[in-house]
Amino acid sequence: MTPVLLLVAAYLIGGIPFGYIIVRLTTGQDVRSMGSGNIGATNVLRTTGRTVAVITLLLDIAKGFVAVWLMAHYTEDSPLWTSAAALAVMAGHAYPIFLKFKGGKAVASFIGAFFYLTPVPLFAVLLVFVIVVAATRYISLGSIIACGTFPFAVWLILHPPAPVVVAALVAGAFIVIRHKANIQRIRAGNENVFRFGGTK
Repeated sequence: MTPVLLLVAAYLIGGIPFGYIIVRLTTGQDVRSMGSGNIGATNVLRTTGRTVAVITLLLDIAKGFVAVWLMAHYTEDSPLWTSAAALAVMAGHAYPIFLKFKGGKAVASFIGAFFYLTPVPLFAVLLVFVIVVAATRYISLGSIIACGTFPFAVWLILHPPAPVVVAALVAGAFIVIRHKANIQRIRAGNENVFRFGGTK
């Protein structure tokens, strides 16, 4: 397969709306009409429950990893093409063709993609995420701070090729921007707080 076709495949893999599919299969409901309307694991947790949310999270992480792994397999781990695949799978999750281009914030697919590309910096910012969520009980704030610091972690820890640094910058900025509404709610003091059994 050519790299361009693999980029298309990465986008389509990212576009598989696992949260929507699983909620529909288990409850018959449309997760987009529930809670925040997001198809990601956080909204699934809030509206449908822990088990379904964990399955959604794992599948969304897996599709990020698989998309980049496929590109790496066919391009001999090209930093340029694997970095492009990471961004493509995130774009697919955020703007899925299967749901009229209205998807999630792409945090889970980001984790999967960069688990392949830059695992050590990823684990470093996941630790930041856990600390922030534990301190504030805001999943959104943990995601924003972790993804905002991720490009610096990539550069400081790995000093990787330029395409990987650029992909980390774009991915981090993209996720922060996707959390614009959450930032507004945090400032207003009415953002949902986290409980593993759901949020309130």
